[in-house]
Amino acid sequence: MSKKTKPRVYDKAGKQVKVADKSWYTLQASGEAEQRNIEIFVYGEIGAWGVTANQFVQDLRAMDDGVSPVIVAFNSIGGDLFDGLAIHNALSRLGERCTGRIDALAASAASVAVCGAHRVVIAANAMLMIHNPYTFTSGDAEDFRRVADVLDQTLEAIIAAYKAKAPDIDDAELRRMVNAETWLTANEAVALGLADEVGDGLKVSACLGQGSVLQRFQHAPPELLAQLDEEPEVEPPEPDTAPVLDAAKLALMVTQGCAAAGISNLVDPILAATKLESETVVQAALTKAKALHGLCVAARLPELTGEFIAAGLDEAAVRARLFDKLVSSGGGFEINNALPLDNDPALTVKAKQVDSQSIWATRQAAQNGNSKGARA
Repeated sequence: MSKKTKPRVYDKAGKQVKVADKSWYTLQASGEAEQRNIEIFVYGEIGAWGVTANQFVQDLRAMDDGVSPVIVAFNSIGGDLFDGLAIHNALSRLGERCTGRIDALAASAASVAVCGAHRVVIAANAMLMIHNPYTFTSGDAEDFRRVADVLDQTLEAIIAAYKAKAPDIDDAELRRMVNAETWLTANEAVALGLADEVGDGLKVSACLGQGSVLQRFQHAPPELLAQLDEEPEVEPPEPDTAPVLDAAKLALMVTQGCAAAGISNLVDPILAATKLESETVVQAALTKAKALHGLCVAARLPELTGEFIAAGLDEAAVRARLFDKLVSSGGGFEINNALPLDNDPALTVKAKQVDSQSIWATRQAAQNGNSKGARA
């Protein structure tokens, strides 16, 4: 028999930590060679803001020996549809040794991903949510017609992913539920064939809502939204016993930390933001700068990182600023299962300003030409 291990969440350094309201993703192998298990935790958004399919597949490939059982645990609001499809296919290729586990929520693209597992176990108090693909775009009428056609095609990919897991599900009923944004309990998911077994209930709420992201959906159950208001358990901070460093040493710490992380261009903003108050403040600023730089690189706007650090913005605020930048820039579209927040500002289309002088000059030139032609 394989050695059983309790589900745990680790940071990337391998240290056991309390789950925070952010993206958590890790792989771990347990047991001896003949009893080896591989566990993957996808706790957070799927895509550029969290776990990308490329990262998932590369990490799995590095750890997988081709024979060990693989358990993939989900607690995710979804995200990028194509990354979800890629993870779905990666799990499907593992065959019978792959088990998908829904610890709290598999919504949107995460529901597509988990259905790639040969066997899906959903916790008794967990949920699975399915809905239509969503995107944003800009352009003329032809651009919008093209995007609508793409959304119809991606819907077929979603339907195919669910029917691969539940081949006996009624096609018309499945499409109705997807169109209606349907939240399924554990028993309902099993009845439909999208899950195989109801497991023990787990208390996993810290990553569930990811701030106000759950409020993007139209029919999110009130009991899930209520968890957003729960006060997290915060342990009292340990007394800072680190030795006091002078400003020169703290400045050197900033310079060396930025160089090691490949963000030497952010030395000045970090120095200004921290004012070299203490080693703790400097270390926190370096960690934050790395995270903000990663978000800006993912959005292909790395030049904005220094501006965000100088403004004292946190990760949530930077995500919002980058989203606004991407939406207003146009130039294509992105398929994403995440719906807009209720308080997101409505997109506006600015009309091109009328150049009255140019119009007048053009008309005068045309009139002069006609006059010359009439006299000839």
